[in-house]
Amino acid sequence: MTAHKALPHAQPADIGLCPERTQRLMDVLRHEVASGRLPGAVATIVRRGQIGLLEAVGQQDPGTGTPMKTDSIFRIYSMTKPVVSVAVMMLVERGQLLLSDPVSRWLPEYANQQVATASGLEPVRQGATVQDLLRHTAGLTYEFLGNSPVQRQYDAVQIASRERTNAEFSQTLAALPLQFQPGTVWAYSRATDVLGRLVEVVSGQGLGAFLQAEILGPLGMVDTGFAVPPEQHHRIAEPFAHDPDGGVPMQVHEPRDVPALEGGGGGLMSTAMDYTRFLQCLRNRGELDGVRLLGPHTLDFMTTDHLGSIPADGTLLPPGHGFGLGFAVRTQLGLAPVPGSVGLYYWGGIAGTTFFIDPTLDMYAILMIQAPNQRDYYRPLFRNLVYAALL
Repeated sequence: MTAHKALPHAQPADIGLCPERTQRLMDVLRHEVASGRLPGAVATIVRRGQIGLLEAVGQQDPGTGTPMKTDSIFRIYSMTKPVVSVAVMMLVERGQLLLSDPVSRWLPEYANQQVATASGLEPVRQGATVQDLLRHTAGLTYEFLGNSPVQRQYDAVQIASRERTNAEFSQTLAALPLQFQPGTVWAYSRATDVLGRLVEVVSGQGLGAFLQAEILGPLGMVDTGFAVPPEQHHRIAEPFAHDPDGGVPMQVHEPRDVPALEGGGGGLMSTAMDYTRFLQCLRNRGELDGVRLLGPHTLDFMTTDHLGSIPADGTLLPPGHGFGLGFAVRTQLGLAPVPGSVGLYYWGGIAGTTFFIDPTLDMYAILMIQAPNQRDYYRPLFRNLVYAALL
């Protein structure tokens, strides 16, 4: 594969970033590394299509002392979701799928599902749609978000296993009860893993093959995939072996293994530069370097709120935010404890990686770290520092 054309670099001041405050962001990250809480990081800020910051700090592998590099490869976990959501919308644009389609039209195992309630199982009133999967209103959950009977059942069947194929995963999940009636509650969930299987059924290709042919290859995302090939193993970023805050270390994926599961909700490995190309395509409303993945109006549709008055379960969605088709979306200037324009959209991964796109300011930023138990601290810290650097 030919090397892709890199995004142009600019001096921070030339794209509306304060040089001193941009440097302060890196100084804070260096301090976090020095304090022993963060192994290392790659920070990126892009504005007006130009890179104003791309810098690595700390260690790629704290076990060996290898320094972090700007091309280090990270487990991006749920930052896989926007990529798979784009894949689904590409199929919608091609007329192969409707958002209003019941999931069971394509995945018959989801017909006749039941919902767990305090008084036992009750039938589903209205089956989940493809739109429900994209916006996390399909009644599903995540086993690590709580200890409900349904979440315990997810655990009991080891729903997170990477040794099942996407088809086997979907069958296993569909046999379990739902946590909520579809369409009634926003609950972060395994829905995007189901979308990964949906892409396979509708396209007739494995998810990895479809993503490679339709998104990763065309955008020049040369280091993104469900496993890291042997010749690139020396670039894999690792978390601390022991949690610096004294917690139990989270078991992270082994990127060197080729998994049976090509997890649409969290299986990809990537680099800051690769993901920058994906985000620039989104920022351009669906196009990059002559490659168009989606029409501009489809991208606008994906990054608007699709919840309305549907309530959110848990605390993952901050106040003043809704959820679109694959992204959290900011709906109000205030309320949330982090800055950002209305219309900003974002998501992150459980090992600590995060991104946000602010169309109003023509700016996006990515923080790549492998610090699972510290992610809820570093995400808002990074957001605050990026907005502080804007002129």
